[in-house]
Amino acid sequence: MLVTFIVLYLLVSIAIGLLAARRVKNTADYAVAGRSLPLAVVIATTFATWFGSETVLGAPAQFVKEGLHGTVEDPFGAGMCLVLVGLFFARKLYAMNIITIGDYYRRRFGRVVEVLCSIIIILSYLGWVGAQITALGLVFNILSDGAIALAWGMVIGTLIVLIYTLYGGMWSVALTDFVQMIVIVAGLLAIAWYAAEIAGGAERVVSYAASEGKLQFLPTGGAKEWTFFFAAAITMMLGSIPQQDVFQRVMSSNNAETARKGPVIGGLLYIGFAFVPMFVVMAALLVLPGTAALLEDDPQKVLPTLVLTHMPVALQVAFFGALLSAIMSTASATLLAPATTFVENILRNLKPAMSDAETLKAMRVSVLVFTFCVLVYSITMEGSSIYELVSGAYQVPLVGAFVPLLMGVYWKRATTQGALLAVVMGIGVWLWFVASPVLSEAFPQQLAGLLGSFAGMIGGSLAPQFIADQKGHTRHYETAAA
Repeated sequence: MLVTFIVLYLLVSIAIGLLAARRVKNTADYAVAGRSLPLAVVIATTFATWFGSETVLGAPAQFVKEGLHGTVEDPFGAGMCLVLVGLFFARKLYAMNIITIGDYYRRRFGRVVEVLCSIIIILSYLGWVGAQITALGLVFNILSDGAIALAWGMVIGTLIVLIYTLYGGMWSVALTDFVQMIVIVAGLLAIAWYAAEIAGGAERVVSYAASEGKLQFLPTGGAKEWTFFFAAAITMMLGSIPQQDVFQRVMSSNNAETARKGPVIGGLLYIGFAFVPMFVVMAALLVLPGTAALLEDDPQKVLPTLVLTHMPVALQVAFFGALLSAIMSTASATLLAPATTFVENILRNLKPAMSDAETLKAMRVSVLVFTFCVLVYSITMEGSSIYELVSGAYQVPLVGAFVPLLMGVYWKRATTQGALLAVVMGIGVWLWFVASPVLSEAFPQQLAGLLGSFAGMIGGSLAPQFIADQKGHTRHYETAAA
């Protein structure tokens, strides 16, 4: 019965996505839903895109291992990213009437910076989409009681998401996200209520978490511990800002005020609601026998195991419906974002004469190709932590693309030379630390790369201006002397 309901739910999701695809007439419809989404849908699609496998499976597993301190990247950093986008970037970028974040880099700094930052953004999606594909494989593996291998589960789940994303683009993503947000919230709240009942009450669950030291958030060590904690916090908080999926939600809004409010409300809802699966997994530790062996095998399986072994079929349907909703909403958005970025900011530079119809076709082909690449990557990375796949994905845009965006928007003296040097120094310093275990153990590699990027932007922008000023002063003195 559980499998039957899940299959029906998947078919309904595909149907909604294909129905929404009828609205797609041009590339603007496909990439940003014709800039027509109301506030409720923007909030829903922002929340649902962020609320993925790492929130339901990855973050709770991380919470069990390291407590609240270990979840600073996600949900805290990830949720604050959306809030920062809404407060400081949404209105300014919406006014530019562009389709991709890469378009901003081109207008502000030229085509070379556009291509470099677009490549950085595209590559960063491998880890995030890979995490969703891995989670889909895990779900089908659990639902089939091991009959469907993890790799085949990845293939099946990927094909389902691909169908409606390929045809409907942002329209399909937005409408399926709206439905999936409702399923996520209702399903997980019902699971949390029942989990509290069988664990002896919510107060007992919270007390148990506190007694195990899981509610400690801030670091307790010295400067080094605080430095690494800060670096972890900003990885997704700032590294997710120059991302196409976030930008698409801003640009899909029906006006500038919706573009500003949607991410802020969606981000705050995300942070608050991310505590629900953490609460449920602590209840699971009180209820499940032999949790030590389960934690040793794979902490990501604690939550699904509780649902399958201690809850009625109706709640099993609610849980797996919510889980699949969370995964599919994120996967669809993160398949669409790099494909549109590639076509708009790389392919169109190679073929500038493409018509709108040709561009739309190219976007769909790019979705297909990127999906295949991610599937291969996910199968290759089988066994990796979902949480680590996601958090690691955002170090690259943090050190390579964030500073040119921030300084380009808020510093008038930022130049193309500065942006290029920011990308080169950010990536270069980061790679240097990655290649040196001694350095990366002494100082966070992503923070080192970010500082290098800032140094590149400031030095690259001011040095030519300083040299020009010095030459001007020299000529002035020579003229005066003469």
